[in-house]
Amino acid sequence: MFVPLHDDNTLRVIRFQFVTGAIILLNIAVHLLFTYGDLGMSHLALATSFGLVPAEIGHIGSTATTGAAGLLAVPEPLTLITYTFIHGGWLHLAANMAFMWVFADNVEDAFGHVGFLLLYFLCGIIAAGAHIVANPDSTVPLVGASGAVSGILGAYLVLFPKARVWVLFMKLPIPFRISALWALAMWIGFQVLALYVDDGQNEVLVAWWAHIGGFAAGFLIAGLFRRTLGARLA
Repeated sequence: MFVPLHDDNTLRVIRFQFVTGAIILLNIAVHLLFTYGDLGMSHLALATSFGLVPAEIGHIGSTATTGAAGLLAVPEPLTLITYTFIHGGWLHLAANMAFMWVFADNVEDAFGHVGFLLLYFLCGIIAAGAHIVANPDSTVPLVGASGAVSGILGAYLVLFPKARVWVLFMKLPIPFRISALWALAMWIGFQVLALYVDDGQNEVLVAWWAHIGGFAAGFLIAGLFRRTLGARLA
């Protein structure tokens, strides 16, 4: 739909978005390890081990099993976190990290380092929950930071709707400067619309409900603490 390039929203409280940067670097490091590391497992096997499989997440009492090359599959409840660090390819990773870099710094500024970290993973967990409810019997692993990043977008929309964002629309080589309100409203609108124009295949290729669930979580949490966060930024 569009790629965010930059916003004009400067930091007011923190000096640097250390948590945002750490999450981005960790995602890149994990992808490099899984893509080029000699782990003796296919990408599908890695995604199944560390991704979230809705049909298996109910097995709370399950124990870790040993995969190829001695790699341990994490217990199912822990995949609510680990799935956010696994990506299907470089394009998937780059898209998520681009949104993360442009929008997350100001949300970290508002919530503080620790609060932002909690918000990020809480939105990721809620996004996974929305995906599970929508696809309870799916055996396709959910991977990617999209749900957690969507939560950051929801929080940004609440806190900085008037900020201006430079975006690059698909197939248009000229960047446009628009308000965050319009950019993020278009983004969530596209996610909702995609639910109705999806090809309807059984295999879940894009986790639209995870995007929507994560966005709603970030939007509601930021709205709940909006007055406190606003006072922090004042």
